[in-house]
Amino acid sequence: MKYITFAVPCYNSENYMRRCVDTLLEGGRDVEIILVNDGSTDRTAEIADEYQLKYPDIVRAVHKENGGHGSGVNKGLELARGIYYKVVDSDDWLDREAYLKLLKKIKDFCADGNRDSGQEIPDLFVCNYVYDHLDEGKSRVMDYRNIFPKEEMCTWNDIGRFKPSQYLIMHSLMFRTDVLRRSGVKLPEHTFYVDNLFSYQPLPYVESICYMDLDLYHYYLGREDQSVNEKVLMKRIDQQIRVTDLVAKSVDLQAVKEKYPKLAVYMTRNISVMLSISSIHLLLIRTAEAEQKRKDMWNSIKAYNAALYYRLRYSTLSGLTYLPGKLGGKLTVGGYRFARKIYQFQ
Repeated sequence: MKYITFAVPCYNSENYMRRCVDTLLEGGRDVEIILVNDGSTDRTAEIADEYQLKYPDIVRAVHKENGGHGSGVNKGLELARGIYYKVVDSDDWLDREAYLKLLKKIKDFCADGNRDSGQEIPDLFVCNYVYDHLDEGKSRVMDYRNIFPKEEMCTWNDIGRFKPSQYLIMHSLMFRTDVLRRSGVKLPEHTFYVDNLFSYQPLPYVESICYMDLDLYHYYLGREDQSVNEKVLMKRIDQQIRVTDLVAKSVDLQAVKEKYPKLAVYMTRNISVMLSISSIHLLLIRTAEAEQKRKDMWNSIKAYNAALYYRLRYSTLSGLTYLPGKLGGKLTVGGYRFARKIYQFQ
């Protein structure tokens, strides 16, 4: 039995993928690791095949034409045999002690005695993640202690209130594989920032959650070519806008509100965060074209769901990134710079 499927999308990852894969191998035969070589032009394919040859019961190397990060996530989900599915980017890694504790918890949930007694296994595990500025020797842990009870099954109706710095990202989540498949989530190809869709669309399909207060995932920051790098994000702003639009239209929030009102509040806030990020970076571009894109982005939300538009337009978060005039733009960018310094994101 494979308890976890790890999908590792790899594109020209020869310089750092070994660090990632070696941490995942700590799970032994209880896990499977799918290395998705996304049309790399360096030694990534060779390294993936090397791991498969050395660990045939654990590692599968998959080679495909280049389709982007989302394509790799989709391929991993298509092939996954594990009860749970976890995406680990090839430049990131897992903490060994936290990983083994999580795996033991999953195995305990799945034990025959527990299953025979009717105990359900969680649809979603949530763990902490670490912003790791490895080259600078700095890190910051993002936890959810105020949101979920520790190591207990709960539902969305039992959660606490998210702080401004807290939101559920791909790195903190591990869904049951069948939940992801039922949600119908499929990420667009040749598009960055699709992890936002992956960590949003399946949430209403989750009926039970288990939070493990473990600093599991190390999210490496520092490479100049990273998609979250400010300059890179500005160059790819059209992709960020596209994903924001896909997220906003992927779920019927009114239906979510009827069943899980607290989740609906969070999901609305998540759209607000994405609109804020797009708005800020369009302001940083400082062109008339960028300003028009900012207006078009908001108008698209308005055309799709006017009630949602007004809720977001006058919310504390996204509303403050759509202030009128040059002064409004300066206040928005200043607030962003301050938040980036405090929370140490890229």
